[in-house]
Amino acid sequence: MTTTGGRISVLAAVCVAGVAWAAGAASPFAGRWALTIPGGGAGWLGVEEKDGALAGSILWGGGSVLPVAGVATEGDTLVVTRIHESKKAGPDGKPVTVKETETIRAKIAGDALSLTTERLKADGKRSDPVAFSGRRIPPMPRAPDLAKVRFGAPVALLNGRDLTGWRLTNPGQPNGWSVQDGVLINRLPPADGKAHPRCSNLRTDAEFEDFQFSFDVRVPEKGNSGVYLRGIYEIQMADWFGKPVDSHGMGGVYSRIAPTQNTAKPAGEWQTVAITLVDRHVTVVLNGTTVIDNQPLLGCTGGAMTSDEFRPGPIYLQGDHTAVDYRNLTLRPVAK
Repeated sequence: MTTTGGRISVLAAVCVAGVAWAAGAASPFAGRWALTIPGGGAGWLGVEEKDGALAGSILWGGGSVLPVAGVATEGDTLVVTRIHESKKAGPDGKPVTVKETETIRAKIAGDALSLTTERLKADGKRSDPVAFSGRRIPPMPRAPDLAKVRFGAPVALLNGRDLTGWRLTNPGQPNGWSVQDGVLINRLPPADGKAHPRCSNLRTDAEFEDFQFSFDVRVPEKGNSGVYLRGIYEIQMADWFGKPVDSHGMGGVYSRIAPTQNTAKPAGEWQTVAITLVDRHVTVVLNGTTVIDNQPLLGCTGGAMTSDEFRPGPIYLQGDHTAVDYRNLTLRPVAK
């Protein structure tokens, strides 16, 4: 999974309540918001009411959904506080912890948010506000009755010979993808004693709505990849044999939904994955066992191409971390 920026610490390990509002009145900010963050990346904000106050969590580009340090209202403005923590060399050359406070302010107009973000830096200087936007995510529908959903004819996403039908998500990055003996492989270029350069992810030219998607995957020791559904939701592909169940582990919806059990095989073995995405609900079958059963997807995951959950999108495969192999990629779109 891709991560961005510095490490974010959580004050008191939980979301801190904001100020209370009029008794019995629901906050207009409560709910889930799809963000388009500065630079055009995908983000997400969740705001909930707890004991007459507000709490929240946020996704900012890459990484995980994390609780924020504080949520409050000031008149008609929502104020969200995040604490960013990083290590820098001190005067003596030893690492010291540097903290910056980010303040996000949001105003609401119907189902739209107008937001700004600014930072108070460790030296006391404040950055200029940067504007971005958000849209309210509609209420989650009921879980679909998958027995009644009809799927169309299977579509083979790989021709077994070359990358026809696929393209890099970032042509400016090195390409580690190729097809060998019918297998789609990703190999990072030699590191030359340094860290591997970040290679590009790979996406289908075609875009899809809801579907069933099945494939085989092989991850090496310490391997880390991911499969993005419609470019929005990442299902993690990682070396996870024998490890505790976690949303960051094999078959999990990254940082959002943990598998009910760990059925991952050892690194280097082929594993089977079948995913059903219908009405913002996901089912994941890993090596023949259902590990996520028709669960709601509350928003995009880190590294998403967009936060808009209602537009068609590609299958995209993460190739910027480690080597990985895929084969037998077959998709059946929901029949209309």
